[in-house]
Amino acid sequence: MHRMRQIAITSLAFVSLALAGSLPVGAQDADNDTNAKGEAELAEILEGYEAGEPVKCLRRSQRDRLQIVDDTAFVFRDGRTIYVNRTKSPRHLDDFDVPVFRLFGSSLCRQDQVEMRSRDGHFAGPIVILSDFVPYTKVETES
Repeated sequence: MHRMRQIAITSLAFVSLALAGSLPVGAQDADNDTNAKGEAELAEILEGYEAGEPVKCLRRSQRDRLQIVDDTAFVFRDGRTIYVNRTKSPRHLDDFDVPVFRLFGSSLCRQDQVEMRSRDGHFAGPIVILSDFVPYTKVETES
């Protein structure tokens, strides 16, 4: 009886390890595919723009229009400048979710928290921590 229980436990542990070892690889492939789509979308948004020096904060006027690029970044538009924030956990970004910004002042800054809530019920979701904002400005083309 003791021997059967030991075999069952060992078998269960082996199956658990096998599943644990295989799931992240498949999940990682799915994340890479999604991230590749997000990166392609971001590249399209930034076409014709040039990156500047990162800034720590955005004033209210610099963050009027927000776009979420799935699994990639927050994109803020301010006139001819686009600010990109690649959060510390971009996999939690989904354009279907509603971001709830938790500011510690009047500016939106690096290290501020954003709670991603589901649009269909406003259920609390993951907390995303902001990083630096990279400004992109439209490149002047010579005609």
